[in-house]
Amino acid sequence: MSEFAEVLEALRRVRGINPFFALDVGRPDDTWLPGTALLEGPALKTTIDAIAIRYEAEEPRVAASLFFLSYTARLLSPLTAANIPIDVRPENLWWHHHPVNGLSVRIDQPRLGPPAAEALEPVVEAIQAVTPVARGLLWGNAMSNIAGALKMVVRARMLTAEEAEERGERLMSAPPFEQAGEFISFPGEVTFRRRSCCLYYRVAAGGKCGDCPLVK
Repeated sequence: MSEFAEVLEALRRVRGINPFFALDVGRPDDTWLPGTALLEGPALKTTIDAIAIRYEAEEPRVAASLFFLSYTARLLSPLTAANIPIDVRPENLWWHHHPVNGLSVRIDQPRLGPPAAEALEPVVEAIQAVTPVARGLLWGNAMSNIAGALKMVVRARMLTAEEAEERGERLMSAPPFEQAGEFISFPGEVTFRRRSCCLYYRVAAGGKCGDCPLVK
């Protein structure tokens, strides 16, 4: 099987789990921006500012966290389920932010690429360049989405809870995820507790997530 066909087949196999696992391919219409616009120019800051307005987030770091939480959910959910290194570097992405419908992301070419952490690192750096937000918080958001994806994969009966937890533990054995949190043994379910907080509780209608370290 060619690389092109392998990636398309992997994405097809997982897209039905739920909408976060549906990663589309190909160039969209002109309302979308290339992924490289995340790294240079005003688009990233403009989007973070729009998120702050939508969620009534008084602190820029809260809006930055919500942006990366959404961005990584749309990329890491299908990648975690597919379990192959699909190329999600900014240069192979298109993205679009709608003030009501939020963030949409798609890849340009169905091809293999570097590990997800390597692909996400330039976006982490770009966010930190425009907004003072901790790296550990951002990578905690990414790992939280990985754990959430594993939970859904188990519920779709594509993996057992033990297999999913093992996959998650392997990811957390190396930077930048090694301090992100821990998996908690619970029969038949993937349960994760992160070490950082995504700050969602600091928006006007927010609350604490199920894996939040502040939940007692």
